[in-house]
Amino acid sequence: MLRMATIGVYGFDGATFLERLRHADVRLLLDVRQRRGVRGSQYAWANALRLQAALAQAQIAYEHHPELAPTTELRQLQYAEDARQGVGKRSRRELAAEYTRRYTAEILDLTDLTTLVAGLPGTGIAALLCVECDPEACHRSLIAQRLIEQHQVIIEHLRPL
Repeated sequence: MLRMATIGVYGFDGATFLERLRHADVRLLLDVRQRRGVRGSQYAWANALRLQAALAQAQIAYEHHPELAPTTELRQLQYAEDARQGVGKRSRRELAAEYTRRYTAEILDLTDLTTLVAGLPGTGIAALLCVECDPEACHRSLIAQRLIEQHQVIIEHLRPL
C-alpha cells in the first residue's frame, strides 16, 4: 500500500519542520505552491532556495509541482471568502466551497496524478507541501483526497507537535 503525507509551513520553524519530516521518514518533498515564498521573517526558512538547501543537507529530495498549485485567481477567490468570514490565511479552518469546486474542476480534473504516484520513492514516503497549518484549510487536502480515491494512497497529515 502506498503512503504519503502532507505538511504545511505555518506552526513550524526550520528545525522542527525538518525533524517532523525525518520522523515521518519523508524522502521526497512535493512542493505544490505557486509562489514558493512565505511572508514574514519567521518563515524565511521556507522560501524556495533556503528550503531546498536545507532539504538537500537533510538528504530529502525536492520537486516543485506548479501544475497542482492554485492559480492567482483561485487564491484571490479564497482570500475574498476569508475576508467575508473575518479570518486570516493563517487562521482559516476550511476551504470555501466555491474554491474547492473550482480547484477540483480547473486543476485536479485536468491533472493525471499517475505520473506523480509512479515517481514516489521506493523507500520512505513523499509529502505534499503548502503553507497552511491545517490541511483542511489548504488545497493539498484536495490533492490528498484525489490520491486516496484514485490511487488508494494512505495519507498522513503532519502537523506541528
